[in-house]
Amino acid sequence: MVTASNPWQGHDFAVLSAVLLAGPATLVAATVYLCSRFTRQARRRRTPTAVWRDASLTAVTVALALYVWGCLHVLFLEDQEQAEACERARPAGVPTLIGIRGDFIPLRLVCEASNGHDYSVVIPHYINPTIAVLLLLSLACALVSARLHHEQRTATRPKSSTC
Repeated sequence: MVTASNPWQGHDFAVLSAVLLAGPATLVAATVYLCSRFTRQARRRRTPTAVWRDASLTAVTVALALYVWGCLHVLFLEDQEQAEACERARPAGVPTLIGIRGDFIPLRLVCEASNGHDYSVVIPHYINPTIAVLLLLSLACALVSARLHHEQRTATRPKSSTC
């Protein structure tokens, strides 16, 4: 959030650092797990439930990779360079800039103008829409996996007899 005392604040460095430390570690762990699903032993035990679960995890992993990629764009720009990026991308008719703010959800660096309009810079435009689609795909795959798991459990549950 932009405050009156400092309207030129981008992303919080502590949060950005945490994302850039935890994100790659999580990506490595998820990638190692997903690669382990291709071993001969894992392929023999593959079920439709597991395939949908792994598809969901794959979509989340790719979304996380894109998010980290977007964060890297922010990391390597100093405050002055962010302001210069705002100036270069300023649309015609937009008066002077009054501030910059960094949002993590959606990931963007927002340039704020004196007329109340704002616009995003630095983060590639494909990042947020692609992440949204991948997360929706992941949710759909997870729901299919959960439904298949539920059907499998109810089909194998022993019938209770009443006396």
